[in-house]
Amino acid sequence: MSIKLLYVVDPMCSWCYGFKSALDEVLPELNPNVQPELVLGGLAPDSDEPMDAETRSYVQQAWHAVTAQTGATFNHDFWTACKPRRSTYPSCRAVIVAREVDLAWEMLAAIQRAYYLEARNPSDEDTLVALAEELGIDGEAFRGRFRDPEIEEALQAHLRLRTQLRAMSFPSIAMSHGRKPKLIASGCLEAAELREALRFEGLLKD
Repeated sequence: MSIKLLYVVDPMCSWCYGFKSALDEVLPELNPNVQPELVLGGLAPDSDEPMDAETRSYVQQAWHAVTAQTGATFNHDFWTACKPRRSTYPSCRAVIVAREVDLAWEMLAAIQRAYYLEARNPSDEDTLVALAEELGIDGEAFRGRFRDPEIEEALQAHLRLRTQLRAMSFPSIAMSHGRKPKLIASGCLEAAELREALRFEGLLKD
């Protein structure tokens, strides 16, 4: 029986971005019957309101903390080049749409690159459409699907699964193989820590 490795992530979570290098290092070591799957966590619902000063300060401090812990680099020009909004649901929907053409992980990486390195705003639909086009997805088809109520329903299902998993931290890792899903790791782990957690559950190659 195949086992699902559930990665609870928000594309606009800076700690998930910092965790990327550890995850990329360890995923190739999974047993062949273990299939990685994204669970979109949804940090912040839809909003057209700009970030207030307190939220901007909180997020900027988080970026510096992620750099200090993981070495991940950020382009802080974002804060002057864009009009930041505390709205991550759009980026989650974009990954769900991309999953329909087997490009979910690629879309996740593209959003992180655009947000953290290119000073582009993934809270904006036009940014997400442009990223889809960069992945070879028809932009207008993507836009139409992105706005489809079915995608919102799918996002809500992801949020319910996150609640079921009790994944209160981003990133989190869980597993599922026909039984109740089990949370096995939370927080921005180093590769060695992630490897140890997965090995304990028998998910890595010998």
